[in-house]
Amino acid sequence: MNRVLFCPPTYFDVLEVKNPFMQNAAPVDKNLAMRQWEEVRRAFSRVGFTLETIEPVPGLEDMVFSNNPVFVGVHADVGPFVVPSRMRHPSRQPEVSHYVAWFRARGYRVVELDYGEEYLEGHGDLLWDANFTHVWAGHGFRSTRGGVQKFTAVMDEMGIEVVPLELADPRFYHLDTCLAPLAPGAVLIYPGAFTDTALRAIRRKSLRIYEVNLDEALRFVCNGVSANRSFITPQLTPSLKFALLNERLEPLCVATSEFEKSGGSVCCLKLFLE
Repeated sequence: MNRVLFCPPTYFDVLEVKNPFMQNAAPVDKNLAMRQWEEVRRAFSRVGFTLETIEPVPGLEDMVFSNNPVFVGVHADVGPFVVPSRMRHPSRQPEVSHYVAWFRARGYRVVELDYGEEYLEGHGDLLWDANFTHVWAGHGFRSTRGGVQKFTAVMDEMGIEVVPLELADPRFYHLDTCLAPLAPGAVLIYPGAFTDTALRAIRRKSLRIYEVNLDEALRFVCNGVSANRSFITPQLTPSLKFALLNERLEPLCVATSEFEKSGGSVCCLKLFLE
């Protein structure tokens, strides 16, 4: 059975502006945030996932976004492994050691990168394609081109292909806000988030591409998650509905309004362990 990791939003808040959604954000309703987080967890349980939890740490208000502090992979020779992130914002950098310790205690190999002055933000910018043949790697706002290049060099040694994608719109600061793998060969994207070169790469590597418009993208539909033939999403918009019908995926809607104040939704809140 597949497993997924969550961190409770015990200390979640919007305390500094790290992306455009956080500018002038309304105060976080802490009780509602906890209820919405539980709703997201129940959705993953409902579609067949085993739920794991990492303990939150006081002072790390963004630790709830478990998708960012590490990249999770598996290799025939290496076994299960994680690549620790180097977060761009100093307030998020301490999260990484807590996540790394959690994985190390469970037998994952830790593959350290010498980032120097570069940044790489885990599965916020590194998304496994649905058939696990390659990793989409966003860069431009949080992760840097150099960070992706350092990651690519290590993945090349393991025989894992990395496809770099440059992001062009600061509202879509992470790749998981503008691209969602749906099924083998199929992706959901907001094309305005990418450079022309990145769009050509997506078209070259994908058999079926479904596009959403700006309004839909700003409602975080590309931050939905394909999970065991369901698609867990904060909204069901017309373009998304068309894509899910074509791919025979069942929509499962969950509310994430409190986390959207921080620029995140379903994908940001979870971390797949396989």
